[in-house]
Parts: sequence; C-alpha cells; structure tokens
Amino acid sequence: MVGSEGIGKGLATDKDAGEAAIALMAILQTQYLRYVIIASWALGLVATVGWMPALVWFIGTLGAGAVRGAFEKRMAGKVGAGWGLIFPAVATITTGAWAAAPLMAWFSPSPFGQSLAVALLISGYVLVFAQLRSSPRQAIVISSPYGLVALGILASLWGGPLFWPFLGVIPFTAAGMFVLVTMTMLREERIRAFQEHQSHLIAELQAARDKADAANNAKSNFLGIISHELRTPMNGVLGAAQLLSATRLEQIQRDYLSIIRNSGDNLLSLLNDILDMTKIEAGKMTFELADVNLNDLHGRVTGPFVAQAEAKGLEFVSHFTGEQPSVVRGDPLRVCQVIQNLLSNAVKFTERGRIEYVIHSTRVNDKRVRFDFSVTDSGSGITQEDLARLFQPFTQVDASSTRRFGGTGLGLTIARRMANIMGGDIAVTSEIGVGSTFTLTVEAEVVEWSAVEAAAPIHAQIENGGSLSVLVVEDHPVNRMILEAWLASAGHATASAENGQIAVDVARDQAFDLIIMDVNMPVMDGLSATRLIRQDGANAETPIAVLSASARREDHMAGLDAGADAYLNKPIDFAALAVLMNQVGGGRVAVRALQEQGEISVAA
Repeated sequence: MVGSEGIGKGLATDKDAGEAAIALMAILQTQYLRYVIIASWALGLVATVGWMPALVWFIGTLGAGAVRGAFEKRMAGKVGAGWGLIFPAVATITTGAWAAAPLMAWFSPSPFGQSLAVALLISGYVLVFAQLRSSPRQAIVISSPYGLVALGILASLWGGPLFWPFLGVIPFTAAGMFVLVTMTMLREERIRAFQEHQSHLIAELQAARDKADAANNAKSNFLGIISHELRTPMNGVLGAAQLLSATRLEQIQRDYLSIIRNSGDNLLSLLNDILDMTKIEAGKMTFELADVNLNDLHGRVTGPFVAQAEAKGLEFVSHFTGEQPSVVRGDPLRVCQVIQNLLSNAVKFTERGRIEYVIHSTRVNDKRVRFDFSVTDSGSGITQEDLARLFQPFTQVDASSTRRFGGTGLGLTIARRMANIMGGDIAVTSEIGVGSTFTLTVEAEVVEWSAVEAAAPIHAQIENGGSLSVLVVEDHPVNRMILEAWLASAGHATASAENGQIAVDVARDQAFDLIIMDVNMPVMDGLSATRLIRQDGANAETPIAVLSASARREDHMAGLDAGADAYLNKPIDFAALAVLMNQVGGGRVAVRALQEQGEISVAA
C-alpha cells in the first residue's frame, strides 16, 4: 500500500479542499488494490464478450489507472492550494473506463451478460463508497459514470418487461450505500470521540506528572538547602570540639567530648548522604576527570578498613587480577566513595571470618579498560526476597540494623546511582550463612598501561667530595631558585645575580669556582657580562658556562667566542652540569676540553 505522508501538508482550511484531501488519501492508500479488481472484472468480461474486447478493456482501464495514480502522487501536495476540484474530476474521468465494463456486459449476446452488468454496477458503487466513506459528496461525484451507465441501460429497457425490475434495483442499491456510509460515519465518530477522550486523559496524566515532578523537585531542593544549612553549624560544633580536645581536660570531660565528636561525625555523615541523594535526583552531581594511579587509589580505598577489620578480628585480603593498567582517567573521589561504601558495609555486617577485596582488570581495547571491584564478606548473607529491595532508598534489609548500626539506608542507593552515572553498575550475589559479594563494574580511559619508571636522581656532588663556590646569574626567579637548591643539596656555596650588570659587579671582587651565566637578561645580557668579566677582576680565569634556550650552533659559538668555556641548553640538563662541575678543578682548559669532546651540551 502507498502511504499518504504528503497529504497532511496540503490540507486546506476550506471544506471542499478538506474533502478532496480525504478522498485523495483514500485513493492513494488503495491504488494497488484497484489493479487486482480490474483483473477480476476482466475475467468476468471474458465469459460474456470474449477475449479480445475484455483484453482491450483491461489494457485501457489499466492505463487509465496508471495515469491517474501518477497524477495523484504528483499533485498530492497541492490539495490546499486551489487544486481541491482537480482530484475528483480526474477520478471521475478514470471511473468512466471502469463503467464501460457493465455497459459491455449488458449489451453482449451472452445470456449471463445482463446479470454480470448488474453485479458490476453494484460492486462499482460499493467500491467507490467504501473507499470514500468519509467523504460521501466526493463519492457521489466520482461514481457518477456508473449512474450514467445505469440510466443508459434503463433507457434501453423502456417499455420492456425488465424496465421495472431493473428500476427496482436502484433504490435497493442506494439504500445499501446509505447504510454503508451511515455505519461508517457512526463508527468513525465513535473512534474520534474515543481519541478525544484519550487525549484529554493524556493531558490530565501529563499535568499530574508535572505536579509530581514539581513536588519532587521542591522536596529535593528543600533537602539540599537544609543539608547545607545544617552542615555549617555542625562543622562549627566539630571544629570547636577539636579545639577543645587540645586543652587540658579531666577524664570525664574527655569522655563527654568524645561523645560529642562521635555523634557529630555520625550526623555529618548522614547529612552528606542526604546531600548526595538530592544532588543525584536533581542531576547536579558533579564528576571530575583526572589521571588516577591505581596503586595510589588502592591505598586510599583500603587504608581505613584494614585497621577496622583487624579491630573486629577479621582478616582483610586485597589483590589485583587481570591485565592492570598503571594510570587511568576517572573521578577518584567518586570511585573511592562507592568502593568505600561497599567495604564499610562488609566490615560493619561481618562478625567473623574475612573480607576479600579484588580488583579485576579486563582490556577492552588499547584505550579502554573494564574494572570489576569485588568486595566479598563472610557475613550472614541476604535472601533473594531482600535482594530485590536492597538498593531502594531509605531501606535496610533488616529493620533492626537501623537501631544496631545506624545509617539512613541511602548508602547503597547512592553508590549504585553514582555507578550508573559513571556508565557502570553494582551487582550482588549472596548465599545465606556463607556471605555476599558486591561488584562494582565500570569502564575507564587508559592513560598508561605500563608504569613509567622514575628517572634516577642526579646529584650535584663532585668526585673528590669537595664543595664549589658558584655564581648563578639568572633573571627568572624560579630557575634561579631551582639551580641554587640543587647546588645547595650537595653543600656547594652559591651567590646569585638577577642580570649581567650585577654579575659583573659581584665578580669584580669575589672569586668563584664556577659561573653559570644566562644569556638573555634585562639591563645587560650574559654575553656582554662574560666579556667584561674576562677583561679583569677576580674571575678573569674562572670557568663560565652560559645557558640559553637556543639550540642553534651559531648561538653556541657566539657564547664561546664571548669568553665562555661551555654551553648548556635550557631546560638545563643537570647531568651535563654535574659532568662539567667535576672538571672545574682543572680550570678553563679542562672545561673547554670537555666541551670540545662533546661530553656536555653542544649545538644541535
């Protein structure tokens, strides 16, 4: 069947165009079915008029139907633009081809011809009015060729014995068409009324949903505000209690203070749970992405619970399995919060036995990894009925747990919703009398699969164990501080200058074992300062190493021509500087020989 998506675009506001649109929709939706009916009528004609006339009628009617279908598709979008009368006109013309069939059958010599003609006339009317049942005016116009054929047949029967019987068929057929149209209109009216009632119910449900959402949002906002407001004075209470604990107190006062702090910590924990829940419901829970080292994360997660488990006499075991990356990208705070909730419950609800924490890693691809953080306890276990409500808010499996252990019953709910927001989930398996296993499954982006080995530290000590007197000339305070700190770590004495002019003034009177000279500085650059130092003063023969961010050979040669003995690139290579410092005892000749041998930085 052909759809009618284009019809709705052309619906006109006037009544005639609207009826034309309805008629066209019905015609388009049944255009393939009409070819089946044409073929069946042609078979009936074969029995009355013979093969050749039936074939001619079949080809002609088929061609008229094809032309009509193409025209209807092309003009479908123009129904509401003044084309409302075109469609019934085209349909009426092509119906004339159909109406030729009962005319041919009536005047055929076959004794069955007249019966077939009456059947074809009635079926033709039924087809038109059934197809256009929602538009009876259009149906009357389009079926008019059948009426003309009926009048022609009736005229040929004037004065004969069949005139009145044939005339009696007309009101019979009209009554049938009237019943068909009336029943169809009543049925469609009921359908329309039902749809309107359904639309009204949907509108009421939407309004009720909006009210419920507004009430829920108001509740969440209230809880969020009150949680924030309560946290402020509670932080003041706990802070004052902590300050009070640092004063001299009697033992009974310390006991009372301990009760205040423990109660305050518990209340603050409850407020945090409520605040997290309201943030999740409001969609305001924030997640920060950062590079996370798994070993560091493991220490942060397990640290507090190892001692708690040991205090209860429980064995705490943790280990890694699978292909573990070194660094991943995620939110360590939220991941820790979820896992620590699982570990806290495991320690809280386990009286004897062990807690096992396993991190299993599965490589998804080179950039993704899936983690299964499993926490297994040897507690009493959870029944299948209780598992169904385990993650519901404000619910604990055992009602006595609230009085025994405290808590809001929000922990697992918050943990699971956080896991869902991170694209993961929490699953649980449990067996009564054996224990439970909670597993957080979440994926993360891999930053490094293998840990990068830390570079070996470069020490500033020289081979004979002595110390040097070094003048550091550098305009950038951070670079100057780093150089001085590195030299001081090995006991070397340092003096500093912020520019070349200050360096010249200092070097005129105070002798140094080594001068480290930056090139680009304000007031006086390093090369000009080097030339002046070489002219006279206490450091005319002191080895000078110039520093520059330039790696060009001509810049290096300019530094050496200015009187420097070595050239070091920025960022400074401390290994090369350490090699140079071990040659300072041999004077400028030893340092220049080192430069020429290429054992310290040379031009690229």
